[in-house]
Order: sequence, then C-alpha cells, then structure tokens
Amino acid sequence: MSIEDLYSSIGGNYEEVFKRLPSKQLIEKFIVKFVDDKSYSMLIEAMEAGNREDAFLHSHTLKGVAANLGFKKLLESVSTMTEVLRDNNAKTSDVDQELFDQVKRDYEETINAIATYIKEK
Repeated sequence: MSIEDLYSSIGGNYEEVFKRLPSKQLIEKFIVKFVDDKSYSMLIEAMEAGNREDAFLHSHTLKGVAANLGFKKLLESVSTMTEVLRDNNAKTSDVDQELFDQVKRDYEETINAIATYIKEK
C-alpha cells in the first residue's frame, strides 16, 4: 500500500496534505504518531462518563489533527460531534448514538489503514 492508497482508502486527499506538509517523510512521521495520539481514547472516556466539557475538548483536538492530516471522513464525523458539544448547555447525551458510532467507525477505519500501511511499508 502506498501512502496515496492509504489516503484514498480513508477518503483523504494526499495531494492536499502534501501542500501543507511538503515531504512524504514528514507526512509519514505524523500519521505514525497519530496511532499513539490519546485524543480518541480520551474522547470515548469522556463520552462514557457524561463529561461534556472534556468530550468537547478531546473531540476538538481530534478534529484538528484529522484536519491537519487530511483524514476527511473522520474530520467530517468528529466535526459534527464537536459542534453538538460546543454548546455549554449541551450534554453528552445530545450526541446521538448514530453519530457517536460513525466517529468510532471512521476512527477505526483510519487506524486500520495506517496499520496496514506501516505493515506493508
């Protein structure tokens, strides 16, 4: 799997990311680091604990990382979640289960594609 294939498999655009991070090695460095990023696991913990403030913080962080790395599908779903949680009066229960499940699926798809890329590299 090439890095271009990785991006294609997760609905991303490698050329767009290359404009921001103009080195294949730099992009690889950051996508490998993404696997160890704790934003997603902390988002899950905060959602399960019903902690809106922390859920917002971690969803916002994950959104930023997904945007910078061009993970478009994950970016779209986590952006929607972030906007629901942005309201200080919102509760984590305001995020419907379908949206929460979509974020989980998009994240897992991204992580699995990265793992395949690393394994085949």
